[in-house]
Amino acid sequence: MSMVRANGLDLHTEEVAPIGAHRGTVVLIHGMTSDNMASWYLTLAHPLAQAGLRVLLYDLRGHGHSARPGTGYTLDDFVADLEALLAHWDPGGPVHLFGNSFGGTVAFAYAARHPSAVAGIVTLESAPPTPAWFDRMTRRLSTVPTLPDSRRVRAASALLAETSIGTELPASALPDPAAYAAVNCPVLCLYGGDSAVKQLAGETGRLLPRSRHVVIEGQKHTLLIDAPDQVRAEVLPWLAAPSI
Repeated sequence: MSMVRANGLDLHTEEVAPIGAHRGTVVLIHGMTSDNMASWYLTLAHPLAQAGLRVLLYDLRGHGHSARPGTGYTLDDFVADLEALLAHWDPGGPVHLFGNSFGGTVAFAYAARHPSAVAGIVTLESAPPTPAWFDRMTRRLSTVPTLPDSRRVRAASALLAETSIGTELPASALPDPAAYAAVNCPVLCLYGGDSAVKQLAGETGRLLPRSRHVVIEGQKHTLLIDAPDQVRAEVLPWLAAPSI
């Protein structure tokens, strides 16, 4: 386990070295409350390294083995953490950002601030930080206490009980939609066919005209965990020749 001091917090990070010729750097960003970097590490990290990418992962603040401050959970806080980690990692050029659920939102928000620093974006079950997406996330946070007991629900409930994420994140200042006009990198968005998140694909396409949208039928919001082979089958060829 490697801890990096970034943006005033100790954040848990991991790195998987590229195999063969180095073809760039990818940062994998996990989802909110019940997720952590393991969802990426166990599914896509090593295939990406085998494709020649330096793979960087981290637990979001409050998640996994990273520090859990009581406050500091706005979207700006999460983006500032990513900015500080990239300064530490020093990738030497634009990076690919992969985001699962809220991790994709962090990736989009970072790209809106630093469009020239991003080579490509891949998201699963996610959307840019728009009012419609934040309304959906707010409803999801409010339903956690009513879900059937499980390890993931207990993790989410603990985060909500011990921090202000439930109030701070929904109240976040959102990027100006005009900022996405400068995001010229290719974007791949994957959705589960049985998930309502795909309803946001139209708005994402309007904000990011270079985005390609793929629906994987029979899958829900847990697409990354439940269908890793199908995710890899979409992502790896796209990385080799990104296109819309």
